[in-house]
Order: sequence, then structure tokens, then C-alpha cells
Amino acid sequence: MIKNVRRAVLILLLTALVPSLLQAQSGLPDPEAIAGQNLRGYTHMFIAYSIAWALILGWVISIARRLARVERALKE
Repeated sequence: MIKNVRRAVLILLLTALVPSLLQAQSGLPDPEAIAGQNLRGYTHMFIAYSIAWALILGWVISIARRLARVERALKE
């Protein structure tokens, strides 16, 4: 029974992957189509990632400052 399930999963995965593999082998897209694209629609993503990185950096700095404060307190 487990072999049948594995075989079914394998067949489903191959069925899902074959069209994308065939498309990947079809060649490069038209350079004019690529040149016409822009990133204007992704501005919100850049802003979100910038905010996320700023928050992570602030968090790391906060931890470093608190750790330094604890180390100073332990030395005294």
C-alpha cells in the first residue's frame, strides 16, 4: 500500500513538473518583452523589505546594547 502511495505521489509530482521543464527548454523569451517590464508594481515590496530590515537591525542593536549592559553589571 505504501508503494502505491509513493508511486501516486511520484506520478503527481512528475505531472506537475513536466510542463515547467518543457517550457524551460523552449528557449529565451523575447528581449523586447523583457526590456518593456518595470518594477513599478513592486514598490510596496521594496518598502516592506526595507521596513523589515530596519526592524531587524534595530532589534539586533537593542540586544547588543542590553548584552553590553549585562556584561558591565557582571564585571562590577
